[in-house]
Amino acid sequence: MATKEKQPKGAGAPAGAKSEKGGKGGRKGGDKAAAAARGPHAGAGLPVPAPRLKNYYDATIKPRLMQQFQLTNPHQVPGLEKIVINVGVGEAVKQPKMLDHVVEELGIITGQRPVRRKAKKSIANFGLREGQEIGASVTLRGARMWEFLDRFIGVAVPRIRDFRGLSTRSFDGRGNYSVGVKEQMIFPEINYDMVEQIHGMDITFVTTTDRDDQAFALLRELGMPFRGDENKPIVPQL
Repeated sequence: MATKEKQPKGAGAPAGAKSEKGGKGGRKGGDKAAAAARGPHAGAGLPVPAPRLKNYYDATIKPRLMQQFQLTNPHQVPGLEKIVINVGVGEAVKQPKMLDHVVEELGIITGQRPVRRKAKKSIANFGLREGQEIGASVTLRGARMWEFLDRFIGVAVPRIRDFRGLSTRSFDGRGNYSVGVKEQMIFPEINYDMVEQIHGMDITFVTTTDRDDQAFALLRELGMPFRGDENKPIVPQL
């Protein structure tokens, strides 16, 4: 009866073949070699393009506002300073995990890490203690502010249920405008299947002017759909 002879280790593999253990390192080396062969990215040395709405503001809105309010200095033209988004989570007193979901969704919407807000004083009737986390907020400036405003006006606002325009009575007398959103579902970044609970948020648009008429003209020119404003200018799709 013939017996099978034992072969030495590595004898069955053809000459020059790589072992499975070395495959992972080989792939890494191959990726680096391929990246070096391709060279740098075509836009690696180019500056980051400015937001679309910011370019429209500089090229079109500024001259219009200077002519409308008869301003002689370009620095007097009202502009957008920052956008503040606040979310209050009263359920966080009894369900701390609810705040974690809100913070995660707010970060997805704004593209910036939210700041957790704490209670300033204790309220016994609500079971609230001083220093307890009960909300989150995000302050947007620069390019992220313009990108969020562009998405809010062009994508999120038209998704509001039974939308008939934003109120013109939400100015605070110092050139700032606030709007309340009842559902975070109007933002397309939110996946409906992953939502734990529907909540609202307060959005405040802080301008560089202290006059409500100039702030209203600025937001109107940017494309904010106010109620009863049929002659609202349309922001071109560049």
